[in-house]
Order: sequence, then structure tokens, then C-alpha cells
Amino acid sequence: MKLQHIAAEATSSATPEEVWALLSDRSTWPSWSPLGSHSAERPGADGTPDGIGGIAVFVTGRHRVREEIVEREAPRRLSYKLLSGLALRDYTAVAELTPVEAGTRIRWSATFRPAVPGTGWIYARTLTRVFRGMVTGLAEAALVRR
Repeated sequence: MKLQHIAAEATSSATPEEVWALLSDRSTWPSWSPLGSHSAERPGADGTPDGIGGIAVFVTGRHRVREEIVEREAPRRLSYKLLSGLALRDYTAVAELTPVEAGTRIRWSATFRPAVPGTGWIYARTLTRVFRGMVTGLAEAALVRR
């Protein structure tokens, strides 16, 4: 199946450290994004819920997804992979924070392969919409949290 690439970007006037404080704590994600509830399933190798290897579960509507942190570079980059919950293979997402003159550019991107032929475009469209909600919500929430 064809590898799909999606991304969304937003800019916040908050600093990368202020944005990172929310991004790096997945328990906050439902408060500023389209995601539903969050629960920590397994801590990361460092013993924290969102360390490398940490697994979280997000329930949004009828979807229950499990994700594992695979890279964490404060205050710049957080990567995770999908373990279950969507009919996708090889799903990896990356949230990147880049300092800019106005504050922080937030870029959320992912690559994946659809598990069911012909569904890649549907997932790409839906997940791009979710990512737009993620970056705009994160950009705004970092300002409110100041």
C-alpha cells in the first residue's frame, strides 16, 4: 500500500518551552485538542508516563487508540507510533517545535499505510483535520497557560 504523508502547522506566540510543557504531557491533550479521554497504560523507561516507551490510550467517540512514545527531544520534538485502534500500518507521528521570531512554529506530521486498500485518502483527510485541531489548540492553550 502507498505510504501516506500528512501535516498541519500553526504558530504560537508562546515560547517553545511553554508549548513543550503541554505537548510533552499527554494527559493535557484532551483539554486542548479534538481528542477524547486519556489514560496512561505503561510508563516510559524513565518511569514517567510520557517517557520513551510510555504507552497512552485515547478514546474519542467510538475510537480507542494506543500510542507509544518513540522519541522525545525537549523542547523540540516528540514522536510516537500507533499500536492499535485504527486500520493503519507503520503509523508514526512527529510533533516539532521550532523557535521563530513570533514565538513557536508547531508542525504535526505523520506517515502511514492504510491496512484496507482504498482507504488511505479517507484517513489522510480525517487525520489532517485532527492535526489541524491539535496544532491550533496547542498554540492557543500555551498562551492561556502563561
